[in-house]
Amino acid sequence: MVHPFSITSAPGDEFLSIHVRQLGDWTRELKRVFSAACEPPMNGKSGLLRADENTKKTFPKLLIDGPYGSPAQDYSKYDVLLLVGLGIGATPFISILKDLINNIIKMEEEDEASTDLYPPIGPSKASVDLDTLMRITSKPKRVFKTTNAYFYWVTREQGSFDWFKGIMNEIAELDQRNIIEMHNYLTSVYEEGDARSALITMLQALNHAKNGVDVVSGTRVRTHFARPNFKRVLSKVASKHPYAKIGVFYCGAPVLAQELSNLCHEFNGKCTTKFEFHKEHF
Repeated sequence: MVHPFSITSAPGDEFLSIHVRQLGDWTRELKRVFSAACEPPMNGKSGLLRADENTKKTFPKLLIDGPYGSPAQDYSKYDVLLLVGLGIGATPFISILKDLINNIIKMEEEDEASTDLYPPIGPSKASVDLDTLMRITSKPKRVFKTTNAYFYWVTREQGSFDWFKGIMNEIAELDQRNIIEMHNYLTSVYEEGDARSALITMLQALNHAKNGVDVVSGTRVRTHFARPNFKRVLSKVASKHPYAKIGVFYCGAPVLAQELSNLCHEFNGKCTTKFEFHKEHF
C-alpha cells in the first residue's frame, strides 16, 4: 500500500512540514479539509496550502504515529551523498538537505567557539603545563562525517516545481558554504542543445544571469532538460571525491533503481570511490 506522505522539515526546525500527494479518495478529502482551514494562495505564490499563526480559523486535529525507519535515515555515516528523486520521490530528500546544512553550520559554530575558548599554544613555548594539556584534550571533536551532497530531481511536469519552490530557495540561501549542489531536470522538454529547446535555454540563461531565478522552476536552482546522464554524474562525483564513501539514495518508481544500482557496482570495480546504493519506491 502506498502512503504518499513525506516529512520535509529537518529535525532541528521549530515546525513540522509534511507534503502529501493526492492519490485517492482519502487524500483528496484531506486536502478538502485543510483547504477549508488554510488561507487561499496569494498572487505570485504557489497553490500549496499554508496558514499563518494568527489565522482565526480552527485547524483539523492531527495525530502522528511513528517513527518509521527509511533507507536514508543513516545518511550521516557517508562522506558524500548522491540523492536522486523521481517525481514526488524528491520529498524525503528535502528534509535530509536541510538537516545536513543545519548540522554542518552547528558543527562549525561549535568549532569556532572552541577555538576562542581554547586558543592554540604558541610555537615558542617549550613546555605545556597540566592545566593547558587538559584544556587541549577536552576540546570538542568533529563528529559529523558528511561534507557534501548532490541532489538530482527528475520530473515530467513543470508544475511539480511548485511543490518545493520555497524550500529549495531556503536551502540555496542557507548554503553559503556550497555544501549542496542541486539540479532540476524536466523530462518533457527536449535535451539542451536540441534546436527545439534552444529558445527556452537562451531565455533561461539570460533571466538566471540577471535575476538569479530560473524561469522554468521559479527557484534559484537551474533547470536542465531531458533526463540526467547518471553515468556522467557518478563519474563526476568519483573524480571530485576519491577514496570517499558515497551514499546513493533513490526514491521514486522502480524504473530507475536498477540502472543506478548497476552503475554503482560498475564504478566500485574501477575507481577508489565507493558507492553504496539504497532505494525506496513511491
